[in-house]
Amino acid sequence: MAKPAIEVSDVVAPDAQAAISAGLNAFNDAFVGYTDRKPLAVVARDPATGAVLGGALGRSSLGLAFLDLFYLEKAQRGDRLGSTILRMFEAEAARRGCIAAVLYTLSFQAPGFYEKNGWTRFGEVACLPEGTQRVFLTKRLGGG
Repeated sequence: MAKPAIEVSDVVAPDAQAAISAGLNAFNDAFVGYTDRKPLAVVARDPATGAVLGGALGRSSLGLAFLDLFYLEKAQRGDRLGSTILRMFEAEAARRGCIAAVLYTLSFQAPGFYEKNGWTRFGEVACLPEGTQRVFLTKRLGGG
């Protein structure tokens, strides 16, 4: 049998994304016996234009919520909108049965924001630029 061709790229081909995701999901589903992964989005929009002002994007799976992306335009910061979005993300995750949530942020982004909202650091990994860390945080939720 011929050896597989191995590609390295900065572009994820749709067929590769689909095959790898489907394969891993099938493996996990067979082990666990069910599937519950679902995207989770909390989006703030301008009421007049409908333009996206920011929000939180993530997913829930096997009792955990993963907060993958969180952003608010500068004009929207400082008025508790971020905390409201975060609480709504957490509440939806808990409603889905998640017992905890996890995320990472960069040390120059918002670790203090998450800590003020009840999240706890559980690790840091140095990255670039020099002196910067990826900060990993978690929060216990009401689900489960």
